[in-house]
Amino acid sequence: MNKIIYVVVAVAALITGVLMFSQFSQGPKPEYALYYETERVIKPFKMTDHNGTSFTNEQLKGQWSWVFFGYTSCPDVCPTTLQELNFVYDDMKAIASNTQVILVSVDPKRDTTERLAGYIKYFNSEFIALNSGHEVLFPFARNLGLMYAINDGERSEDGMYTVDHSASIVLINPNGNISAIFQPHQVLGKLPTVEGDKLVSDFSKIVALNIK
Repeated sequence: MNKIIYVVVAVAALITGVLMFSQFSQGPKPEYALYYETERVIKPFKMTDHNGTSFTNEQLKGQWSWVFFGYTSCPDVCPTTLQELNFVYDDMKAIASNTQVILVSVDPKRDTTERLAGYIKYFNSEFIALNSGHEVLFPFARNLGLMYAINDGERSEDGMYTVDHSASIVLINPNGNISAIFQPHQVLGKLPTVEGDKLVSDFSKIVALNIK
């Protein structure tokens, strides 16, 4: 009986040790992002970047890509997000040099290649801006778990209108698949924004988890 007890205790200790080692070896988990332990596949797509070059899934591979939706006429969330990403860009590249920031335009009618080029370079010359028709944008948005909607009802006589869109930022890993989504901090009466220090903190943890 004593031998059986010893064996049970030993097995329990072994299992506990394995679980503790597994948790320790994996490293700390992200605190702020919605992190996918099983990465989400991005379906094939084809867009055009602000230099007029084709941009597909291939340009995501080998890179850590920060992707968000916006448009050049956006009055608040888009410039604020781009500015925040520019502030922490060097910190993110210090964690992983193969880092790129991508703005996907949700206003293909007004956001021509030339307009996107001037807009994105204002924030950072290394940032990328993409455009395409809605036939590509809609399925791409669903795939990433984001949304956008053009407010036709708000058109004025001069043809101006706004576009509602997600303020979240999607992190795509070097396999070209989704690793995490960073949702904006919501405060009543203030712009929904993703905080740069939280991006950097979780990015280091996600990169470490990806290496193991």
